[in-house]
Amino acid sequence: MRDWSAASLRRLIDAARGHRPVDLCIRGCRMVNVFSGTIETVNLGIDAGFIVGWGDYEAEHSMEAEGMFACPGFIDGHIHIESTMLSPAQFAAAVLPWGTTAVVADPHELANVYGLDGIRYLLEAVEGIPLDFYFNLPSCVPASPLETSGAHLSASDLHGFKAHPRILGLAEVMNFPGVLMGVPEIMEKLLMFRDVVVDGHAPGLGGLGLNGYVSSGIRSDHECTSLEEAREKLARGMTIMIREGSQSKDLAALLPLVGDQTWPQCMFVSDDRHPDDLWREGHMNTIVNRAMSMGMEPVRALTLASLTPARYFGLSRRGAIAPEAQCRRSSPLAGSTSISEQRSTCSVCRIISTALSSRRPMSSAAERTPAASSAWRQTPALVSFRLDINIVLPFFHAAGCYGARTGAPQGLNRPRQQP
Repeated sequence: MRDWSAASLRRLIDAARGHRPVDLCIRGCRMVNVFSGTIETVNLGIDAGFIVGWGDYEAEHSMEAEGMFACPGFIDGHIHIESTMLSPAQFAAAVLPWGTTAVVADPHELANVYGLDGIRYLLEAVEGIPLDFYFNLPSCVPASPLETSGAHLSASDLHGFKAHPRILGLAEVMNFPGVLMGVPEIMEKLLMFRDVVVDGHAPGLGGLGLNGYVSSGIRSDHECTSLEEAREKLARGMTIMIREGSQSKDLAALLPLVGDQTWPQCMFVSDDRHPDDLWREGHMNTIVNRAMSMGMEPVRALTLASLTPARYFGLSRRGAIAPEAQCRRSSPLAGSTSISEQRSTCSVCRIISTALSSRRPMSSAAERTPAASSAWRQTPALVSFRLDINIVLPFFHAAGCYGARTGAPQGLNRPRQQP
């Protein structure tokens, strides 16, 4: 997190007002505005790692977007990294090319075996990786008294992690019978995390039992499998995480839940994503594409993978393209000599190219994997992606396209394996 001073804040304000040149201006990009639900052609100003706005900016460096789209990076609001069978660095290498820039993970499986050491490992392993990792602490370790994995985490065990900047709240409270029966250990955890996000896990629960569950302070559920169940939970104030992963696929059943009134209480999540699916199809881009193919308006589909999870989890400066939104980029590629040769990831924007039907050859720099921390660069196998797109715009990571002529979504392209 940046250390702000009066001088640095004034510098940012002056850049946003056009009183001094910004570091970079992306000219003529088609910006997806998830606040207004529109797409606008703008000149996007970036300074000191932040988007300062759009307008007629003078800039130290300028680039022509040539009609490419800019949209917020994808946020997966609920995933178990263990399901990918990848380390955090390998996971980042696998999902960043698909446009994911942040995840909120529940380390339940790892903690179920390794306890506190498993949580500590993840918090240490994600440092220096160009993907924003956040965590909710596992609420039910073990998940059942019948489990013999060995670990047991009490409220006092979790308390020491609560203040960590990557910890957002308490992960899925699976023991919903324990909530309703007032089991002391569950009550202690709910009270400890009452001032932050508490995620739910209550498949099939409804009626008065659901009233009791929501009254405990639990705010979301990703276990809805029917439209009726999702509507009942949403009507009681819960945020519905529409799950479409490798194992559970609820998007088709729950898509009618999302309407003009209800969309702010909905988000897309994967829950689990197996490594072969990450390789073949991608991550959050797959859910967005499927929602579009089922008739969801494209900007709304992008919003459910960006703005709504950012708002639910209180992730400031993320989930939208707006003044003071964070625009962190990683190191330039080794051997780059100019800004036009650099290519990196951005925690706010993805640039989406315009025409699949008019692909142009990529420069050698554009065919290379984005540079990042040394741990990420050394990740084997899944880091070897070739992006099958029209253009890659420097400073942003491209992972797909819209149709240039019709404006209809053509899908977010999957990377090809290097020969």
